[in-house]
Order: sequence, then structure tokens, then C-alpha cells
Amino acid sequence: MRVVKIRRGTSAIYALVLLSMILALVPCAMAGDPTGARTLKENPEAPVNYIWILVCGFLVMFMQAGFAMVETGFCRAKNATNLMAKNLMDLVIGSLCFMAVGFAIMMGADMAGLIGTTGWFLYGEYDVSRYLTFFWQLVFCATAASIVSGAVAERLKIPAYLICSAVVSLLIYPIFGHWVWGGGWLSTLPFGMGHLDFAGSGVVHTVGGMVGLAGTIVLGPRFGKFVNGKPRAIPGHSITLAALGVFILWFGWLGFNCGSTFSADQLRIAVIAVNTTLSAAAGAFASLMVIFLKTRKWDVGIALNGVLAGLVAITAPCAWVEAWAAVVIGLVAGVLVVASVYFLESRGVDDPVGAVSVHGTNGLWGLISVGLFADGTYGYYTTGGAHAIGLLYGGGAGQLIAQVIGACTVVLWAFGLGYLLFKAMDAAFGIRVSPEEELQGLDISEHGTPAYPDFYIKNGGGG
Repeated sequence: MRVVKIRRGTSAIYALVLLSMILALVPCAMAGDPTGARTLKENPEAPVNYIWILVCGFLVMFMQAGFAMVETGFCRAKNATNLMAKNLMDLVIGSLCFMAVGFAIMMGADMAGLIGTTGWFLYGEYDVSRYLTFFWQLVFCATAASIVSGAVAERLKIPAYLICSAVVSLLIYPIFGHWVWGGGWLSTLPFGMGHLDFAGSGVVHTVGGMVGLAGTIVLGPRFGKFVNGKPRAIPGHSITLAALGVFILWFGWLGFNCGSTFSADQLRIAVIAVNTTLSAAAGAFASLMVIFLKTRKWDVGIALNGVLAGLVAITAPCAWVEAWAAVVIGLVAGVLVVASVYFLESRGVDDPVGAVSVHGTNGLWGLISVGLFADGTYGYYTTGGAHAIGLLYGGGAGQLIAQVIGACTVVLWAFGLGYLLFKAMDAAFGIRVSPEEELQGLDISEHGTPAYPDFYIKNGGGG
């Protein structure tokens, strides 16, 4: 009885401490603008901007469906459930981890240009403007995490992927994001206007692509991908799903890029929308032509990745370039995505959906293109102030230097931490499923739920 009394007394103490902590939050919370009344009084036009940003954020969130369709279509039917689960959990885990830690690290008060230090668990952030910023950065964070799933598809254990998604959301994306968008050291480089990345060619896409590359290297290729050292095609099960996913992503990308103005009254959104569309079209055209010249086949799968490559590449420079430059950027992206796929395969890297080539390679190209094509008509994420001028417009090499520094940094940061993460997990519990599970398909071994049960039963394990 004495032990029970002590436990009850201890529980009461814990309850009192917890209650006092909750009450301590109230004054800080009430100090913000949780209803938006103050914001509306100070700026009557705020609702237009809020609606604009939130609608664009909803489009970016819908891109998770696009990624799910692309990855599932480009992979085999026996792994469809697994890929759906990964894309779902990116958003689930990302939302919780980014709210708890990631947002504070990324957008909190700057410490020495390295990290944010305020706003843990959104504490002290009960203000409509901060919640708006949080939601916008959250959907970007989820996008970065989802890129990894395609690169490591068809052989990674689900617990390892969940840990990876959490680490990307907690640390890898937020810290680099702080360096670029949170007032960190890359944004204050003494070259040009500092490192510029309008909507995330580097912060989102290269980060995801480089972590994905690290994962593919540690995992090794799928069984049957290389025969006597030569790569063998492993076709996905539905080009229809992949095409649907690309159309969804292209649509969502307009919110991704245009919404990064973070203001509806920046009419530059018209320029951004045109540049985004033209680069995607040019990327598809270039990749289709390159693969036709090489194989004499009109490879739709490559063209779909060409669309995505053009979108990734234009994401950094979309607000700073003219239409002709957007076409050039997309054409180069279309060539790069094909060249990158062949190069990685020649090095024994198995990326089932081409995620590294689409997001990693062309994310870097997008960063560099700002330093080349910025036309001097747009400033530091705004129409006012000094304008960014690239090398080809007589601005000298300053902006290009800043872009190269940022590009090198994101490779070292995202690939380096990603490699250490996958290596550590592999040493701790092994990150790859068994050969038997891989051949059977991860839908059964990891989830117990095949995506196509009738097909699975009739074909004894799916394809």
C-alpha cells in the first residue's frame, strides 16, 4: 500500500507540473495575433495574400499525390502499397517533426548564421502570420522528404525509411533551409546578392536528391538490375500512373513556384507561371529527342522525367529570368536528366525512378542558372530594392560564385548527412529487406497488403 501511495503522490506532482507548464504557455500565446484581428487592422489587404499563399500551399501539398503516382507507376506492382505508404508517411511524420523541431531550426531567431533557435513546438508562435509561414514551409519539407522514396524504392525496410523521413524533416532540410531562407550564412555571402534560390531547386530538390543518392549507394542495386556489370531495364508496372503523377506535379508546381512570392500583389507571378511551364515543356522535348537519337524509340517514361527535370531546374531562377532563358534552362535539363541516368547506371547506382537525376542533378543546374541568366529586373525575393544580375547580363561573376558555393554546400551537406544516416542505420539493424522479401515484393513482407490482390493471387506473387 505504501508503494501505491508514493506512485499516486508522484503522479499528482507530475500532473501539477504539466498543468503549470500549460498555464505558462497562455500569456505567451495570447501575446501574438491568433485571430488575425491585429493583422487585418494593420493591413486590410492581408486576406488576399493569405488566400493566395494557402491555395498555393494546398497545391504543393497535392504534389504528394503526384509523387506517389510517379513512383508507383515507375516501379513494379508488387511494391505499389509500399510506395503509397512511404509517400503518406512523409507528410505524416514531416508534419509532426517539422512542428516540433524543424520549423524552429529553419525560421527561428538566427544564431551565428547557422541555426534558428526559437519556436520549438510552435511555442510562442501563436500568430496567424507565423502559422501561415509554418504551413508553407511544411509542405516544402514534405516534398524534400518524398523525393528520397523513389531513389530507394523496392528494397528498403519501412522502419529505415521512416527514420530517414524524420531526420530530413528534423535536421537536414531545416538547417540548410535556414542557411538560404532563414537569414543564414549562405544568404549573406559577399558575392552578388548572396546565394539565391527562389522556390527550392537546392533547398528542396537537391536536398532530397542527394539524400536519395546516399541511400541508393548504401543499399546497393536491386536484384537483376545489373547482369555481368551491365545495367538491365526493370520496367515499371504502369506508365499510366506515372503520366498521371507528372500531370499532377506540373499542376502543383505552379503553386510551388508562384506561391513563393508569398504575396498576391507581386504581379511577377505571371512571369513565374510562364517560365515554369516553358521550362517543363522544353525539358520534355529535349529528353525525348535525346533518347530517340540514342535508341530510335519515343520513350514516354524519359519524356515524363524530362518534364520534371525542367520543373526542378526552373524552380530556383523562375522569378529572375526571361522566357527565352527558361526555355534554354529546360532544354539543358532535358539533356542532363538522360545523361545523368546513364552516368549513374555506369557507376552501378540503381535509382528506380530517376529521382537523383531529376531532382539532384537538375536542382544543381537550377542553382547555377540563376548566376547565368538573372536579367536584372527582380530583386531579393521582391520587386523592390537592388536587382539580381547574372553573368550573361553583364552582372559579372559575383552572383554565379554565390550560386556555386551554395550548390557545393548542399551536395556536401545533404549527401554527407544522408550517407552517415543510412550507414548508421545499416550497422544498427540492417536497412535492406531479405532477398526472399525483395523477390516476393515489399507489399506482402512489409505491409501484408498487396495493391492488386487479384493479380497477386493469379500470378503467384505479382510482377
